[in-house]
Amino acid sequence: MQVFKSGLVATFMLCALSATAYAADCTRVAAMGQNFTHDAAVLFSTNALKNTLAGRGLLGKGPVRTTCKTESAMITCHSSQLACKGGTPKTCLGPWLCF
Repeated sequence: MQVFKSGLVATFMLCALSATAYAADCTRVAAMGQNFTHDAAVLFSTNALKNTLAGRGLLGKGPVRTTCKTESAMITCHSSQLACKGGTPKTCLGPWLCF
């Protein structure tokens, strides 16, 4: 019975440590886009997020969250997504062009 309990405790510890290691490999990444129109600002922020992930070699997990605010003459949008390690970093020239 004692061996069974020790094995069960070891299994729980292994699961807890692997979940912690997985969480350490993931982070929330955000990007900003700004333009005169709402649609263009959303497009700019989501493309900046996509290329930021590609440039860092991260893979997006889950939905992209985008919020926008109207400032004086411009609309500013912020997009964010949970991203985890696992991709190959790409060469990017700014938020619009990745190879």
